[in-house]
Amino acid sequence: MDRDGVINRRIVGDYVKQVSDFVFLPQVREVLTELRPAFSRVVVVTNQQGIGKGLMSHEDLAALHQFMLSYLNAQVTVIDQVYYCPDLAVANSPDRKPAPGMAFRALADYPAIDLATSLMIGDSASDLAFGRRAGMQTIFFGNGDDEGEIVQGRCRDWADLATQWPHRAQAAH
Repeated sequence: MDRDGVINRRIVGDYVKQVSDFVFLPQVREVLTELRPAFSRVVVVTNQQGIGKGLMSHEDLAALHQFMLSYLNAQVTVIDQVYYCPDLAVANSPDRKPAPGMAFRALADYPAIDLATSLMIGDSASDLAFGRRAGMQTIFFGNGDDEGEIVQGRCRDWADLATQWPHRAQAAH
């Protein structure tokens, strides 16, 4: 799944650069905890070009992710790994979404992952294109526009995901 706009509130026109900027979306921990048994692995894939722009460091991002994981994994491990790409969009990095590099990094770390039965949950066209290019099913998250990307489902928020998608998660895994 994506991070900004899915796990935490996206800051339009800026970056989540420090823990005080990181605001969890309602019900994210509860729903992830509920749905976790349906998945062998749950990973986050996130573009973080704020590092490439010099607005934050790898250490700043590590602190943010430690904060996120401490909260989400407090009761049970719901996120196994976080992958990020610090590269600028103009770099055409194979790891920067919509390129599927982070999916292949996850597959290298967790060979049992089956991308064909995996779900990508994202709130942008690049998230959905990433999922499609990696051969995953995609769920558009939020109230925005999926810009015509092919999706297997939509959910407005975590509460909607909890009611609309458990059958898909269990069928996929």
